[in-house]
Amino acid sequence: MRIRCKPWARPELEACPFYISDPKSCRGHWAEQFPQKQPLRLELGCGKGGFIAQEAPANLAYNYIAIDIKNEMLVLAKRKLEAAYEQAELSMENIRICIDNIMYLSACFAENDRIDRIYINFCNPWPRGKHKKRRLTHPRQLVQYRQILDGEIWFKTDDSELFEESLVYFQEAGFRITAMTRNLHAEPSLCYFETEHEQMFVEMGKSIHFLIAEPDLSVPKSALEELLHDSAQYIERNAEHERTTEKQ
Repeated sequence: MRIRCKPWARPELEACPFYISDPKSCRGHWAEQFPQKQPLRLELGCGKGGFIAQEAPANLAYNYIAIDIKNEMLVLAKRKLEAAYEQAELSMENIRICIDNIMYLSACFAENDRIDRIYINFCNPWPRGKHKKRRLTHPRQLVQYRQILDGEIWFKTDDSELFEESLVYFQEAGFRITAMTRNLHAEPSLCYFETEHEQMFVEMGKSIHFLIAEPDLSVPKSALEELLHDSAQYIERNAEHERTTEKQ
């Protein structure tokens, strides 16, 4: 999806008190970014904020970080969060938002930044073969999440191919699936806050696929060393490419 440039987006975010302008500087210190020390939850690819603007104000016993790669999307999430907290007459103490490329998540989070839950809602399915390594559920990504995760990953998608291949990805990255459905709205006990995409897909008659996964503690870290090394090399290659591109 092409997003129209919004020159005002970055200045508005920079003026926002719950926006983290340099997430890499918070590495190892995310708990200190909140007034209250509470379990930390993370939404990867928050988009326009339809999910986080429901989830965070409804669960004040948790701190939340919502990440997106686009200023133009995150500024809409910022506005939606402000409206939700204002409507509920709540202070915005348990929410922080930031811009970052999730591919390099380990550059922003250290192993002592413990995460209680990660949400991945309707991420880009990257269907072409050579692009599948960009998926947020690719094993190279999942091993990064596993390094900081104490709890679960909640994953939703309307894309059946992405879902079926992600079932394999989670196993390869040392996770076990604890709940799973290929038709979420047929199982109300698993339903939770809907995103804009989810509402749209349901109206189109599409099934929503959903799973919950947690690190399989029977899988030793040594079994994932090759994947971790591969992930680190992939991150460095792409980071070097971006640095080179910026200089040109």
